[in-house]
Amino acid sequence: MSHNHKHDEESGISRRRVLECMTWAGTGVLWTISGGVPRSLGLVDAASAAERGLTFLQISDSHVGFDKPANPNALGTLEEAINKVKALQTKPAFMIHTGDISHLSKASEFDDADRIISQAKLDVHYVPGEHDFLDEEVKFYKERYGKGTKGPGYYSFDANGVHFVGLVNVVDLKAGGLGNLGAEQLEWLEDDLKGKSKSTPIVVFAHIPLWTVYQQWGWGTEDGARALEYLKGFGSVTVLNGHIHQVMQKVEGNVTFHTARSTAFPQPAPGTAPSPGPMKVEDSRLRSVLGIASVNFKQGDQRLAIIDTPLQG
Repeated sequence: MSHNHKHDEESGISRRRVLECMTWAGTGVLWTISGGVPRSLGLVDAASAAERGLTFLQISDSHVGFDKPANPNALGTLEEAINKVKALQTKPAFMIHTGDISHLSKASEFDDADRIISQAKLDVHYVPGEHDFLDEEVKFYKERYGKGTKGPGYYSFDANGVHFVGLVNVVDLKAGGLGNLGAEQLEWLEDDLKGKSKSTPIVVFAHIPLWTVYQQWGWGTEDGARALEYLKGFGSVTVLNGHIHQVMQKVEGNVTFHTARSTAFPQPAPGTAPSPGPMKVEDSRLRSVLGIASVNFKQGDQRLAIIDTPLQG
């Protein structure tokens, strides 16, 4: 918020400040899944849920190195997002980055991203976006984030009774084509999930949506349905993606799909422009279409609450 907090505090909390803070917190979507049915929660519930359960953050599409009119300073807005993370009252357990860390896969872009993201002082689990795989041998991403991962960078881990799976669906992308996982990764996924109890909550994260948001723009994953087959028997599955730079969500049976905003620039809604790509909005609106997502899971409660927070309400 841009006005003077100190002045407000001296004159008692002004109505304007209360309203602005409510707008800032309330612009984000906050929802929870109970028995596969989404219902919204009050922000107060979210705060108390966060105190008791596992909370983690998702950021996406930082595009460090991007400097076109849609956002001449993508590094600056990433820093604003990380400052929001640092200011959170409840420290999240860790952070997930769903790809396009860099804009052109340059070593300097990854270095700049690391310098800013590390200020959050959180463990970060990455998956690559297609913009992170542009250098000839894809070595910059792999050297920094690929240690201990399989193939082009997929892996899984457990936290607080939740099983997390990071998938890579940006290898061999055809121009404007859909993402793909490939037979080897799908086989690994089937194997990875085999020993898990069906009551284990599963969180899958990848760059391109695993569901088809808009086929004409390649906003989907060709063999995503096969991955979802393996997830069918689980009671609670949440799939987190980036790539489309806007919040979209849907619930299909036991699976909740959620895509995150970018910290760099917005993209048009499906079909509202001739093609996807950086969308210029008025400077005053830019921060309202960029942001981060906070996810909360409470043990014994088959539901996840997601709060989307724009950089500015």
